[in-house]
Amino acid sequence: MATDIIIPSDLWDGDEECVITAWLASDTAQVTEGALIAEIMTAKVQYEILAPASGTLSIAKAQDEVAAKGDVIGVVS
Repeated sequence: MATDIIIPSDLWDGDEECVITAWLASDTAQVTEGALIAEIMTAKVQYEILAPASGTLSIAKAQDEVAAKGDVIGVVS
C-alpha cells in the first residue's frame, strides 16, 4: 500500500509555498516510519519531513523545487 508524503498545511501561517532544501534519503531507498527523510524551507523557517510509513521511497519533487501546502512530494510504498 502506498502512502503519500504531503507538505503539511498546518505547519506555518502566511506563506503558501516552501522549497525542498534537502532529501536525506535517496530515490528508491528503504525508509522506516518516523525517520527524517527531507527538509523544507519557508521564507523564515526550516522544517523536517518524516517518513509517514516504512517502505521504498519514490521522490516526486526534486531538491530545490517549490512545493505548496498539500502537495505530494513523494510516496512510500
